[in-house]
Amino acid sequence: MSVTSTVAPARKGGDNVSLEATSSRWGEKAVVAWLFLCGALSVLVTVGIVVSLVGPAVEFFRAVSPGQFFSTDDWAPRQDLFGVSRLVAGTAAVVLYSCIVALPAGLGAAIFLNEYAKPRTRRILKPLLEVLEGVPTVAYGFFAFVFVTPLIREWWPTFLPGKLGEAPGIFSVGAAGLVLGIMIIPTVASISQDAMAAVPKGLREAAYGLGSTRRQVATEVVVPAALSGIIASFVLGVSRAVGETMVVLMAAGATARLGLWPNEEALPMTAFIARTSTGDIATGTTIYYTVFAVGSLLFLITFTMNYFSARLVRRFREAYE
Repeated sequence: MSVTSTVAPARKGGDNVSLEATSSRWGEKAVVAWLFLCGALSVLVTVGIVVSLVGPAVEFFRAVSPGQFFSTDDWAPRQDLFGVSRLVAGTAAVVLYSCIVALPAGLGAAIFLNEYAKPRTRRILKPLLEVLEGVPTVAYGFFAFVFVTPLIREWWPTFLPGKLGEAPGIFSVGAAGLVLGIMIIPTVASISQDAMAAVPKGLREAAYGLGSTRRQVATEVVVPAALSGIIASFVLGVSRAVGETMVVLMAAGATARLGLWPNEEALPMTAFIARTSTGDIATGTTIYYTVFAVGSLLFLITFTMNYFSARLVRRFREAYE
């Protein structure tokens, strides 16, 4: 059996042989075009979101001055009180308590899975942990309202004195933050563990060769080396907490407050948007445009967080060859 090969002719004026394909690779070009469309789609969706928010938000600020919106702290749109700081405080409180739960737990789970767990244990635990990401958020909301809130109301006064020890009501920031933190643990743990798995084994072996313990290798070698990925997981988890709706809608409450006590109820921005947009409000009224003004502020907050997180990731990124 004979095998024939074809070599592209040499270029005139030189001895180099061209190894480039002589025919167009239409399949490869189609794949590149498809990937470009996928990337462009995300940009177009973002632009569409901005366009849908800007117009109504401008109409809102024609009726309400930015000073009244940002500098006052009274929120009652039906009484022409539009101080958004109470909504921002409610969002900040829920996100704060969710971060207290999710960030240490997620990072600890990632360290265990990557540095301590055996391969078989890792193959079992990581998919089980990631299953929590697929649970509908409304299920987390019911879990917070039916199970977590009654449990907190029963045990809270036992451990905490004074004002902080007052039993929470039916709704509370603490219950919403706790369940929201449980919900974003898989996000933090999965991305952090992937970042740690990308750290070269040579760094671990060098540390062990110097007499380091497993804890020292995990916390003083692997975690700093994977810091950019860990920061990205934190920011992604916090961004999801900021934009979460169903959990805070069902567990945080409907009273706008400035306090950050976990045993009080609050009205986060996403909960206000959900409550107001599904209520009986007339299109074109100031209350109707309030939804878009709050949504625009929420978009700006998440955009700013992601912008600075990208800068942090670039600053702490480690390159290995």
